Amino acid sequence: MENLVIIPTYKERENVEAIIKAISSLSVPFDILIIDDNSPDGTAAIVKTLQTVNKNLHLLERPGKMGLGTAYITGFDWALENGYKYVFEMDADFSHDPRDLVRLYQACHDDGSDVAIGSRYISGVNVVNWPLSRVLMSYVASIYVRLITGMKIMDTTAGFICYKKEVLENIKPAHIRAVGYGFQIEMKFTAWKLGYKIVEIPIIFTDRKLGSSKMSGGIFNEALWGVLRMKVRSMFIKYRRN
Repeated sequence: MENLVIIPTYKERENVEAIIKAISSLSVPFDILIIDDNSPDGTAAIVKTLQTVNKNLHLLERPGKMGLGTAYITGFDWALENGYKYVFEMDADFSHDPRDLVRLYQACHDDGSDVAIGSRYISGVNVVNWPLSRVLMSYVASIYVRLITGMKIMDTTAGFICYKKEVLENIKPAHIRAVGYGFQIEMKFTAWKLGYKIVEIPIIFTDRKLGSSKMSGGIFNEALWGVLRMKVRSMFIKYRRN
């Protein structure tokens, strides 16, 4: 298997079985890695039960909530250790349509991109069921990041992404400092500074129907201040590929 989808979970018992089944039914085969932060609702137990019939399903359990960024770093390390060529990030709550995984895969595998982003903003604002305040917060954050960093990426905080193996090997995710949504920005920024080909694939983002959101204004505030620190640090770093 060359494709791995990493899905961090915390209290996702209402979604996790359905998302696993949806990914497993796609025309392109994907392995799935659930990284669960000791969900008190039994999310991990559901995954363990599903592992008996889903040979493409893997689970890493962590002792508690340790941040989105560290979950993905754990997943990236596991993906590289196990030889996956294409590594995907996505949410468990169906805000990302599993069928769009195939489009991200094709962008990297068939079209030669190094990073493919499922973008909410590359063709307008394609967000469903978010309150206007949250849409504005997210959209303005992406504009702010573009202004500070110089990146041309429209959806800088997107969390629906495909990375080629080589990109992760050269980014060295363990060196990424941000832990919340700033992690998504810093990963894209580092890939961009390394000169990788980044493409945005238009998607429709639909807010979760089941379970509770993990988003907060504090998460975005952390990301915004982190962007300034990241930009300053970048002035003293030489970005080189192996």
